[in-house]
Amino acid sequence: MQQLNFPSYSFRFKNSENKVSIFDEIRKKFIILTPEEWVRQHVVRFLLEEKKYPKSLINVEKVLNVNGLRKRYDIVVFNPDGSILILVECKAPEIKTAQSTFDQIARYNLTLKAQFLMVTNGLNHYFCQMDFLNEKYVFLKELPDFETMNPKLPS
Repeated sequence: MQQLNFPSYSFRFKNSENKVSIFDEIRKKFIILTPEEWVRQHVVRFLLEEKKYPKSLINVEKVLNVNGLRKRYDIVVFNPDGSILILVECKAPEIKTAQSTFDQIARYNLTLKAQFLMVTNGLNHYFCQMDFLNEKYVFLKELPDFETMNPKLPS
């Protein structure tokens, strides 16, 4: 698979019926390895290892209804209170990140109401914070890590 713009991670693979699968730590099963899945698994590891989000707060590929249509988001990170903190849209590396991708994640976020958005094709990453009051997103250099979003209470 193509080298992506993420730190190097080790993954579990298996080969079955001439198809390579990658183990998804969140779904706890092997998933057929497509270019988009390669990006998705890197984002999961990035959230776990670099941003220190607990595995229990991450959800991968679930169905949601957007204007009566069944859609599927790539990755969601929840706050400890169950609200949605981060919505991630993954594309395969050969897919250029275009306005249509931002439109797609914005439509999903009308339903999900995440505070932060991430759009990536594994090579280029875009991070935004939602400004719900003014109905726009503000681009960021990076996503906040778990510790920043959930500071420990003083003892």
